[in-house]
Amino acid sequence: MKTVQVGSIAIGGQNPLALIAGPCVLENPDRARMIGREVKAIADRLGIPYIFKASYDKANRSAYNSFRGPGLTEGLAVLADIKADLKVPVLSDIHCTTQVGPAAAVLDILQIPAFLCRQTDLVHAAAATGKVVNVKKGQFLAPGDMKNVVQKILEAGNENILLAERGATFGYNNLVVDMRSLPIMRSFGYPVVFDATHSVQLPGGAGATSSGQREYVAYLARAAVAAGVDALFMEVHDNPAEALSDGPNMLYIEQLAPLLEDLLAIDAVVRKHK
Repeated sequence: MKTVQVGSIAIGGQNPLALIAGPCVLENPDRARMIGREVKAIADRLGIPYIFKASYDKANRSAYNSFRGPGLTEGLAVLADIKADLKVPVLSDIHCTTQVGPAAAVLDILQIPAFLCRQTDLVHAAAATGKVVNVKKGQFLAPGDMKNVVQKILEAGNENILLAERGATFGYNNLVVDMRSLPIMRSFGYPVVFDATHSVQLPGGAGATSSGQREYVAYLARAAVAAGVDALFMEVHDNPAEALSDGPNMLYIEQLAPLLEDLLAIDAVVRKHK
């Protein structure tokens, strides 16, 4: 199992379960920083390595007029400030090759969104930066197909690879998580991340927006840790009802600590099998 280094955080193998968490999108700098501080305080108390995430642009919204975020330049400036303030690595999505250079100057992890995981030019450009690349498995892909994505990154000379599961779609505004996908992708030799909140999303389930089933996040997260994942990806918010993107599937911050305590206990049991 390849260990991937993100700043001072080592992910994979027998390293501690890592947490990637934050709001879905940068709604405003102060709120994003506040959420990051609260999550970091929880992670520090529990001894969990923490990586802040938030999108500077949500390019795949259901409707044209949905809120997308502050955009590349302003958003990266906010993420740079949060990185310096909280002293944690930061992650955000990239959507096209022109974003790769500016994003790599700030971000510690470049994330390839699930819908773009087969975009060869984007994957190769991200890999060529040498940064850690977190690729979300497309909702339309079998887990074994992610081996081809791994090969594209390797061909750019980069072994800093994370693979993320976020559910599979069969249409009809729903996602299904096949827990077999986690050990299948992990068998490629790189750490696997489970996206617990997007996996309960109901894409387009509210017509012009997506809906979600927050009540199932804990169940899927516990199952994924039992399957031996290396990191958890969870979007959190102080008041998801006010969130401008993905509110129905984001966790309330106060739900985070009790869930993480459960996950650490499960990870301690299964760690000897990893």
